[in-house]
Amino acid sequence: MNQRAIKFEITAQQDEARAGHLQTRRGLIETPVFMPVGTLGTVKGVRFEALESTELDARIILGNTYHLWLRPGAETMRACGGLHRFIGWERALLTDSGGFQVWSLGALRRVTGAGVEFRSHVDGRACFLSPEVSMEVQAALGSDIVMAFDECAPGDATHDEARASMELTARWAARSRSRFDVMQLEGMDAGRTDAGGGVSGGQALFGIVQGASHADLRLESLARTTEIGFDGYAIGGLSVGEEKGVMYDVVEWLAPRMPREQPRYLMGVGTPEDLVEAVARGVDMFDCVLPTRNGRTGQVWTSRGKLNIKNARWTTDTRPLDEQCGCSVCRRHTRAYLRHLYMTGEMLAGILLTHHNLAFFLDTMRRVRQAIRSGKFTQFRQQFLEHIGSGVE
Repeated sequence: MNQRAIKFEITAQQDEARAGHLQTRRGLIETPVFMPVGTLGTVKGVRFEALESTELDARIILGNTYHLWLRPGAETMRACGGLHRFIGWERALLTDSGGFQVWSLGALRRVTGAGVEFRSHVDGRACFLSPEVSMEVQAALGSDIVMAFDECAPGDATHDEARASMELTARWAARSRSRFDVMQLEGMDAGRTDAGGGVSGGQALFGIVQGASHADLRLESLARTTEIGFDGYAIGGLSVGEEKGVMYDVVEWLAPRMPREQPRYLMGVGTPEDLVEAVARGVDMFDCVLPTRNGRTGQVWTSRGKLNIKNARWTTDTRPLDEQCGCSVCRRHTRAYLRHLYMTGEMLAGILLTHHNLAFFLDTMRRVRQAIRSGKFTQFRQQFLEHIGSGVE
């Protein structure tokens, strides 16, 4: 294992909720952390200057192996010095392995022990993604945190289906580890010197625990993944169709059993309520497309719940989206104006609504960290959930 890749320290804890510091080669990240999703090398609708501003202050964002491999391609990424240099982002990057994306192809993919065969959604060409290919692409991207290639089972998977998926994930995890280690030794990490020599250390590799909603499979997957050894551990295969209560239950008994001294990452989750509830169960890292995707479709989160800007009731409403929010959108614009932008198809609508959503998610995590450090997380959690469920006025 590359001991220099990251350093994780728990600085405060209340029950299972943890606050900590995740030191990467590109700076310090305070946890729990929400990571905005930049699938194609861009967090949709948001300039990097805004992400770096004191208002949002995103210390880490995501890129996606599957999509960046198809376009513009690993060769282009390496020729351009890696993803950081390509997009002009000097803070930390995490890249997903592509496992979830090929899972979402459904019947259009063919899974074998070797990897996954599928047709590109871009141009229809035949493609093959394996643990080794995923590690090679992520080395070309030069991301700071790399995810092992995994197989995701649907939320309603039977025990037999989930076992087959978990077994494949375990074998692929070992292959990911092996290929990753070779590439680190060979210096194939495109991000190692991408900041003019100011970047030290190699990439970190996280393993993924699968097993759907079956406790015995999750625990077996955790044991096999930790036996291989990774820099951090993720819970995959949730928020893929199962009931929300099932997701909470899985996280509640699984997260505290994960290695205490390493970061715990719940992949692809979720709403602000989900983040707070998962933090209470011991999770440190989150990502989700909801703030950006919903912003583009007129859905915004507020301290009193979700608001649909398309609703006619906001036509002459001169209040901000959220009177408790201090983001630049809420300081300057009214619900009436934002509705007008959206209903007339102005691109600024999606930009502003997305900015507010990201500000709300990132500020929620800042308040969560503060509450844990001050020993008041239990009260914060109760009040937050009561307020966000009270309904927008």
